[in-house]
Amino acid sequence: MTNVSGNEVRINAKSVSIVTGLSLAYLVLSYFMVGFKTDQLVLLGIFNVLFYASVITRKFILGFTIFIVYWIIFDYMKAFPNYNYNDVAIGSLYGAEKSIFGINVNGTILTPNEYLRLRSTDIVDAITGFFYLCWIPVPLGFAAYLFFKNKRQFLYFSLTFVLVNLLGFVVYYTYPAAPPWYVQFHGFNFHPLTQGNTAGLARFDKLFNITLFKSIYEKGSNVFAAMPSLHSSYPVIVLYYGIKNRLGLINIFFGLVTVGIWFTAVYASHHYVLDVLAGILTATLGIALFNWLLRTSKKLQNFLSGYEAVIR
Repeated sequence: MTNVSGNEVRINAKSVSIVTGLSLAYLVLSYFMVGFKTDQLVLLGIFNVLFYASVITRKFILGFTIFIVYWIIFDYMKAFPNYNYNDVAIGSLYGAEKSIFGINVNGTILTPNEYLRLRSTDIVDAITGFFYLCWIPVPLGFAAYLFFKNKRQFLYFSLTFVLVNLLGFVVYYTYPAAPPWYVQFHGFNFHPLTQGNTAGLARFDKLFNITLFKSIYEKGSNVFAAMPSLHSSYPVIVLYYGIKNRLGLINIFFGLVTVGIWFTAVYASHHYVLDVLAGILTATLGIALFNWLLRTSKKLQNFLSGYEAVIR
């Protein structure tokens, strides 16, 4: 995509033509895959502006191309609904959650999300809503910090993030699963065209008289992708690399966000406890797999060295 002289990324006719061609190809492919959306123009606008603005912004956006690729893959999942490939777990997952983590309330066994929904309060709604809003800004903010502080650690974190997501996507297609709110609103019958739902997070929107979470969940790629909870995976990756990079007190913040997101996932009826545990396991396996590949794969090491030279 670029011409590299030393550590400097230069603009030339070839790089301009490639960036323009890829931008147009993305719009055309997206139109046929998932339909036109203004989000696509926003993404291209950010990429192109930063690519051409300066050497520093160009290196920055080239580094974050890893996350852009992840976002595109996630978005394109809409074109291939996982329920077309395997049966969706609805009643079986609900039953397993109730069997393992069920809470007895006056002789009735409730799942943890059902129990917490009955005991929701405005203060907990507000706190948990803010925690759940951290699931993307915190990883991206941490990635930006690493980009300017330690390019190699930035690449480690970014590739681990994508690898964990890919592992999660494999499970999504192997084991499609309905979230707790689906059972609450639709019972145990399968309705393939079900739209995303804010569930308990609607209380946060109502509390502040906004439609923030509603706008987020209207854009979800797949309702039946509750297992594993990648919301629960992301803060684990951040906390791991925060500890690895010895960030001190900031890791306390990362730890609080991690636990807060785990709790909110269940409290807001977006995930079962089993989904959260699966998300933690997915993050752990992704981190371990990346570290193993880093030790054993010369191709990965060479790729990292080349990529680091481009963004340094």
